[in-house]
Amino acid sequence: MPRGRGAKHGERRIKTISVFEAPIPRQQAPDDRKVSELDHYDYHLPRELIAQHPVARRSDARLLVVDRRTGALEHSYVRDLPEYLRPGDALVFNDTQVIPARLVGRRERTGARWTGLFLEADAEGSWKILSKTRGKLEVGEAISVVSWDVRQSVRLRLLARLEGGIWAVRPEPMGEPLEVLQRVGRVPLPPYIRDGEMVEDDVAAYQTVFAREPGAVAAPTAGLHFTPELLARLEAAGVQREFVTLHVGIGTFRPIAVQRLDQHVMHQEWCSIGADVARRLTKNRASGSRIVAVGTTAVRTLETASLGGTLASFSGMTGLFIRPPHVFRCVDALLTNFHLPKSTLLILVRAFGGDELIRRAYEEAIKEQYRFFSYGDAMLIV
Repeated sequence: MPRGRGAKHGERRIKTISVFEAPIPRQQAPDDRKVSELDHYDYHLPRELIAQHPVARRSDARLLVVDRRTGALEHSYVRDLPEYLRPGDALVFNDTQVIPARLVGRRERTGARWTGLFLEADAEGSWKILSKTRGKLEVGEAISVVSWDVRQSVRLRLLARLEGGIWAVRPEPMGEPLEVLQRVGRVPLPPYIRDGEMVEDDVAAYQTVFAREPGAVAAPTAGLHFTPELLARLEAAGVQREFVTLHVGIGTFRPIAVQRLDQHVMHQEWCSIGADVARRLTKNRASGSRIVAVGTTAVRTLETASLGGTLASFSGMTGLFIRPPHVFRCVDALLTNFHLPKSTLLILVRAFGGDELIRRAYEEAIKEQYRFFSYGDAMLIV
């Protein structure tokens, strides 16, 4: 249970805590046929619960605390996270930095609106992008891309059509990709947030305060809840802080297209964990402290680096699809947002927290009108 909660700075605490400790039903072996099918991970979410903006202060987001041992669900706030962690626990953050990867413009030949998503660039200066527009694009066409404030522009020349709706293009004039994107790119919000249309506040809001490694086309959203003040309080409470990197890629935007999970090919993403980080986390855990992953991307990085049986340094691509009956080798607790139905992220969370318990937690979050998805509230699974 968390430590005592008294009034702070002479102010009355107005937070309401609800604990659900109904008797836990006798555990039954999961139906492997059911948990291996995509429809098992569907749920109904009222549209009004999809957060369109973050809360005014990041750490004021609500927090649903899920206890795997007792089955209890407790309502709290992210700002109270130090009360649920112990001295010596290690929070593992993903320090990837979201790049302004969304592109908006018009086809110069037809004037039709065009949108794209930057994926990567090669050594010769060509880009790979996702592309969406009305009508059929032709090799050689030019797209005029403009910044969100319509003050800067760049031309993209279509070079070749690739698989999966991806095009090879070349910016004109050519330049260092990140520099070009900083001029004309936009925050790559997911479509369920204002149809992907950014406002100026999103530049800061859709980036963690500790982001330092550019490369993601979507934010590691669990990390969005942390402020410098909360990080300082966690450090003062003796909670260790470690960083890994996973650049969130195209797979975030693509749904699972098969019914059986064992037929899904997970998207590849680049991730890295240093030898010193792996060594400290291993030592920390051996002393009885917990590794607390902040977000599913941190989980994938840690579990990828542990596939050999012990946590080790790793740098490279991972295609790890965490689903039942995955055995978690080094993650002891998880802070995560609420995820889309039928998504690989939801499947990971239910594999970690327990299928029936997390399903019940989602039902409780919907009943209590938690805010969902990227700008929404969070869940701590211990």
